[in-house]
Amino acid sequence: MTHPARAVADGGHDEPSDEAVVTAASEAAEGVIFDHYKQSAVRDLDVTVTFEEGVLEVDVYLNVPGADETTADPETVTDEAVAAARDAVDTLFGE
Repeated sequence: MTHPARAVADGGHDEPSDEAVVTAASEAAEGVIFDHYKQSAVRDLDVTVTFEEGVLEVDVYLNVPGADETTADPETVTDEAVAAARDAVDTLFGE
């Protein structure tokens, strides 16, 4: 039986479904954000992930009011979140 998050490809190999890819990428990106900031410190967060025809697109918008030199730089954190999303997808595909 194939796991619900996987679909059988033409070659008989299990490959992640588009939904599984989007979910893994989104969760990884959000995980990075909340590793750096308390949820209450984040005023607005939008993680948009699409995976169509084998192309992954990840966009992260983060608004953390009052970020200063004692907190992580929001731009750096969003870059890390995008990288984590891509890494999570690579892991799904066994790369």
